Amino acid sequence: MTDIYVKDGGVAPRRRRAQLNWLLTALPAFPLVLLVLRLWYLSRQDLPTMLLLVQYISPLGMISALGITLIWAVPAIILVLRVLGGILLVSAPAEAGRSLLAVTALRMPDWVVLLAVVLAGFTWQLRLLPVLLMLVVSIMGLTAVQRFDQDRWLLPWITLGVPILVGLLVLIFVAPGIRDAVAIGEYSTALLLGVPPLLGPLLTGPVPARAARFATHWPAIGAALVAPLVIGLLFLRAPVLPNSAVETGLPGKPVDSVVRGQLISVDDTSTTVLDRGGEVTFIPNDRVRTKTLCPERTNGPDSVVVVRGWPAESSALAWVAPTRRAGDIDPRCLGRAL
Repeated sequence: MTDIYVKDGGVAPRRRRAQLNWLLTALPAFPLVLLVLRLWYLSRQDLPTMLLLVQYISPLGMISALGITLIWAVPAIILVLRVLGGILLVSAPAEAGRSLLAVTALRMPDWVVLLAVVLAGFTWQLRLLPVLLMLVVSIMGLTAVQRFDQDRWLLPWITLGVPILVGLLVLIFVAPGIRDAVAIGEYSTALLLGVPPLLGPLLTGPVPARAARFATHWPAIGAALVAPLVIGLLFLRAPVLPNSAVETGLPGKPVDSVVRGQLISVDDTSTTVLDRGGEVTFIPNDRVRTKTLCPERTNGPDSVVVVRGWPAESSALAWVAPTRRAGDIDPRCLGRAL
């Protein structure tokens, strides 16, 4: 059931196995490279500082930061592979045995796709949910073509009826957001909200066999080249150390300075802080007067569009999860003593 035969009737397991071995070898190395690059970037390319960070930063904290920052990428990779591989399978079945993309889509369990959809539904921004629904209806239609190609009643409903109905409901829901985005000039948000529902019915069936490999492999290759760069840039900016402010001064005397930076460690003799310039400061514990955690610096939102009370930049998880209310900024975080 899982072997794919090519035109001459043979099976291509050896080539698929070799490609899969290379892929499985590279995948575990990518997160490790990201973690090393994050420390190198945090140390401002200074090797002694990087070695100090390696000594004190918890691997669990680094992995947690990596997971929280890039959790959205996992369902994106799974769903895009399933769609592109499914299009190749239904468009050129005879060529599918030579393609790792098609083999991956064929052997991908349905429960993996379902978990990816649920994870994306919670972690993707609202303006990306129309893209998610487009991928879902596309996967449903392609799966129906593969499994129910002899059913004259069920197949048209799944490949055309469901995508059109879902697209119409999505357009009705996001119509206020599209109108507001166009009014304030956020055309990228308007396109993300309005275009995917229209493309759903076009991605549920085969493309011409001659163009199938071009239409599937080149987008996959482009995504494979761009995704590591995007993921790397996002993770390099992710916080892995807590921002803090430390008041220092001699015992019994007024505070003489406030050291701001990222707290590396606290031991029996000193408190180690990495400032924004990459300099490491060792503060003797007998000079430490007070400490406080400072909020992460955040930029303003890229989009101010709100769709039926839901900010376009917020995910469902961020919208419903409890958040810490912003209060008055501690003066120590601004470099002033209490």
